[in-house]
Amino acid sequence: MANKVSKDAVEALQGRLFDGMTIMAGGFGLCGIPELLIAAIRDSGVKDLTVISNNCGVDGFGLGLLLAGGQIRKMISSYVGENKLFAELYLSGKLELEFTPQGTLAERIRAGGAGIPAFYTRTGVGTLVAEGKEVREFDGELYVMERGLKADLAIVKAWQGDRAGNLIYRMTARNFNPMMATAGKVCLVEVEKLVETGTFNPDHIHTPGIFVDSLFEGVQEKRIEQLTTRAKEVA
Repeated sequence: MANKVSKDAVEALQGRLFDGMTIMAGGFGLCGIPELLIAAIRDSGVKDLTVISNNCGVDGFGLGLLLAGGQIRKMISSYVGENKLFAELYLSGKLELEFTPQGTLAERIRAGGAGIPAFYTRTGVGTLVAEGKEVREFDGELYVMERGLKADLAIVKAWQGDRAGNLIYRMTARNFNPMMATAGKVCLVEVEKLVETGTFNPDHIHTPGIFVDSLFEGVQEKRIEQLTTRAKEVA
């Protein structure tokens, strides 16, 4: 079985970036984001990107690094409220934005990976989300047509991966990563722990290695997006 391991993010990305490309980036907030791949993309200087992600990181971290470098032309997202620079760029006309309800975004990505060009959903009917889209009636209810999403590159974060590219995610860090792994022409993965092929019970694998082009091991500091605490109760 093929060994798909790269030394690091730079080696994994080599020859796979170009201006104007579309990139899917896994994660939800700062949970399960491929931070090392994002940093390497920032350092490459590639620009005019369309990025598909639930959100756009925070100021100075995650996809916020690409925003700060002026490398993103368009975002297809569900939530962008944690990034002040995002708001400034959008309101000044320097950043295109396609808002998509969160469940619809997940399904658009899943559909793209499954080869489904479009589907109908009730979500967004009668709102700005439906503007310019086909609306049809089924069984007395209106549904808006949404297109499946694909990308030139999917960048994914997993908990563990083996040398053949089989992946296991941990808890909520699973989020958008599995469906994005299926919807990119190329899928690159950073894992917290790299293991030998054959280590995993096949029933425990979330993403089969057939979807993965290359992976590498690399762990960074795990940041908390919003840390809130309460005063200790006095007995």
